[in-house]
Amino acid sequence: QLQLVESGGGLVQSGGSLRLSCEASGFGRDGYSIGWFRQAPGKEREGVSCISSGGSVKKYEDSVKGRFTISRDNAKNTEYLQMDSLKPEDSGVYYCAARRVRGVCGFVVVDHWGQGTHVTVSS
Repeated sequence: QLQLVESGGGLVQSGGSLRLSCEASGFGRDGYSIGWFRQAPGKEREGVSCISSGGSVKKYEDSVKGRFTISRDNAKNTEYLQMDSLKPEDSGVYYCAARRVRGVCGFVVVDHWGQGTHVTVSS
């Protein structure tokens, strides 16, 4: 069973930065794409960014393009979401999620979820 643990959330002022981490453990980690989702209060969960198992494919939701950067360190079994120029509308619970697929990534199919980490951006 693949397990995902997020960290790095917190409170930051508008314009600031945070780096979220998603550490994966358990057997069968290879061959998983990783996606970052967020859910603001009263809103549906939305996909923010994803990265393929090999790291060659990356996608970003339009509102975060140019501000967020996704990466993965296979040696550490960890994916990162660097978030710069944060805005109050970026606030929410951020989840990482894994899908067992190679070569692609997306936001529709998820096999495993993390527990989430809170991000609050003050104005």
